[in-house]
Amino acid sequence: MDGTLILSGGRGREAMIAAMQTEFNCSIDGEFKDFAGSTDRLIVRTLMKRNGIELQNVEEMIDRIMERYLENLKPALANPSIVEVLPGIREILNATFHNGEFGLGLVTGNIEAGARLKLGSVGLNRYFAVGAFGSDAVDRHVLPPIAVKRAESYFQHTFKSRNIWIIGDTPRDIHCAQSNGLRSLAVATGGCKLSSLKKHHPDVVLEDLSDTERVLQLFHS
Repeated sequence: MDGTLILSGGRGREAMIAAMQTEFNCSIDGEFKDFAGSTDRLIVRTLMKRNGIELQNVEEMIDRIMERYLENLKPALANPSIVEVLPGIREILNATFHNGEFGLGLVTGNIEAGARLKLGSVGLNRYFAVGAFGSDAVDRHVLPPIAVKRAESYFQHTFKSRNIWIIGDTPRDIHCAQSNGLRSLAVATGGCKLSSLKKHHPDVVLEDLSDTERVLQLFHS
């Protein structure tokens, strides 16, 4: 989602670090460069480990941090100019949303409430009635089957693996598709360069999604 559909100017990262610093009452080294494509709960768990924070009730603590994160995120996104919708996204969503051949779903490491806040700030929530989120599982690779099951129930249609595309901007997105036997479309709109994405062998790799017709042709291939 982040880096594929939208850019939120680092507000999510800032909100999460602030939540952890408040909860633990200490400074948090919040380097996020290795986290692209990870789930929110895994990010918090990893940051706790990196910062030498050890607890017995880890999951309970992460729940509290997620609550604080959402409290921080909502006002951080209040300015509508903060979140940028990436090139071609509105056009592709409109073209597929209004076409009965397609079923849109969201697979993201964001917890659902956070994802909805981000997408809602730019009017994209309405396109995604179903999905799987970082609040469903810590392991990113188990999210696609959850999303597919929900989509099949919602759309009352059985989706074949060869017709399911995972679109993302990180190697983790590509691996997530590959591990589930799904097709992958990688875009260099996040932090990964085109050349880096190609090394992970996605089915298709593009600079961005601005060429709506080309993307729709891929979906029909």
